[in-house]
Amino acid sequence: MSGETAPPLARSTLDRAAHRRTDPQWLAQAWQRARVLVLDSTRDGRALVRADANPPVLVLRDAAEVGPTPQAYRLFLGVEPDGVPVFAVDAPLPELPGTREANLREIGHLLDDRDAGIFTTALALVNWHLGHGWSPRSGHRTEVDEGGWTRVGTDGHRMWPRTDPAMIVLVHDGVDGPDGRCLLGNNATWPRTPGQRRFSCLAGYVEPGESVEAAVLREVREEVGVGVGRITYAGSQAWPFPGSLMLGYLAEADPREPVRVDPTEIAYARWFTRREIGAVLAGRAVDAGDGERVILPPPSSIALFLIHRWLDGHC
Repeated sequence: MSGETAPPLARSTLDRAAHRRTDPQWLAQAWQRARVLVLDSTRDGRALVRADANPPVLVLRDAAEVGPTPQAYRLFLGVEPDGVPVFAVDAPLPELPGTREANLREIGHLLDDRDAGIFTTALALVNWHLGHGWSPRSGHRTEVDEGGWTRVGTDGHRMWPRTDPAMIVLVHDGVDGPDGRCLLGNNATWPRTPGQRRFSCLAGYVEPGESVEAAVLREVREEVGVGVGRITYAGSQAWPFPGSLMLGYLAEADPREPVRVDPTEIAYARWFTRREIGAVLAGRAVDAGDGERVILPPPSSIALFLIHRWLDGHC
């Protein structure tokens, strides 16, 4: 998937070549000719990009430049169309002339399909390893195996990277044209910036035994007290902060129904017209209703992708 039809972090050109993960000899040989993304988990998952490139371009290094790296720390991401393997390592970023540091939130939407896929997969895999150094079954240490795609405990129990499914929904009134409205919320846990209030789509994790559509109904009702219908799927993307899969939807609601927020989840919610959302995206000031200026989700998020879908009439 690529272009405006896909969420920004739903793009990749890598062949994951999963059948290679269980071949230690092939992985060892592949490392010798690999391109390697160095990612530093202690610095917000930052990697190096070329300082002179606009849009940004990831800096991938030859394995020989990375230096001695234990095989357990080499995370095999896949194979490029030209046949070259790609690995990632979690390590301090080197000081290289002509480069700068950047994290995925900042630049994910600006990267091309190839770099977006590499960065997103690397960060998701690194974050999973950080949280699974110990077996939840035995309490013992686990070791990396299969090119970074499993961990094995001393009791032989094998664990695979987990992804937590979460739904995110753009609630709208089903009305075409500039007066059509969408319902956005300001999360109670978000840090506040004086004079600004961030609004985004409603979201939440899918609970055990629950379908994603049922989670949409439940989360919207819980967070803003509104019932929704005509739920339509719009797309998905990884959100490796630390390990979510965001499943995006649009759903209709009646704006005459009172909005009653759960203050532990949502600090403030209100309906916006297409005219207002268009003004915000054009850089013009829109009052949040309390004298603060409205700001929208970051460009790398699926939330902004959903807002654009609705704004363009793809409901």
